[in-house]
Amino acid sequence: MGQIKVTKAPIEGLYIIEPTVHGDNRGYFTETYNQRDMHEAGLDMNFVQDNQSMSVKGVLRGLHFQKQYPQGKLVRVIRGSVFDVAVDLRASSETYGKWFGVELTAENKKQFYISEGFAHGFLVLSDEAEFCYKVTDFYHPGDEGGLAWNDPAIGIQWPGLKGAYPGSADPAGYTLSDGTHLNLSEKDCKWLTLGQTFTFK
Repeated sequence: MGQIKVTKAPIEGLYIIEPTVHGDNRGYFTETYNQRDMHEAGLDMNFVQDNQSMSVKGVLRGLHFQKQYPQGKLVRVIRGSVFDVAVDLRASSETYGKWFGVELTAENKKQFYISEGFAHGFLVLSDEAEFCYKVTDFYHPGDEGGLAWNDPAIGIQWPGLKGAYPGSADPAGYTLSDGTHLNLSEKDCKWLTLGQTFTFK
């Protein structure tokens, strides 16, 4: 391998990416993406678009997926910290409905590659966070799907989160450990559970 270390997560199709960081008293340099290193790790994805967002503490985005045009995503944080999560939606997978999460920060510079066939979301843990991601397909309006971020059947353990499942994705009554209320989009408050969304399992 070269400048990028690729580690398989416990769920097939998910990978932790750790770049080599060269630093001194002037600052640092790192390769955030290297196609050759990815290829040597068995990852031959083709990225078509780069996206960036900024969110404040307590914002939870997700859980999102595209129905007919699934995207692979390589995600990282360049400022602040988030807890990033993927949920397996592949009908034939032994880990269908299982989740895996990793904390991504500007300091640890870890990246998370999420193959096609997963729902994705993240919770902002810092006062602000800037989130960058590369995708393998374009965004298709009208093709977006989602799952309730708090579906008890999935059971994501969002760090520092307090609250009880109210029977929906409504974040009212949930707070972080410091009292920060969850902040979701109107759309993300309306997603249904895994069992209500998919009927093949």
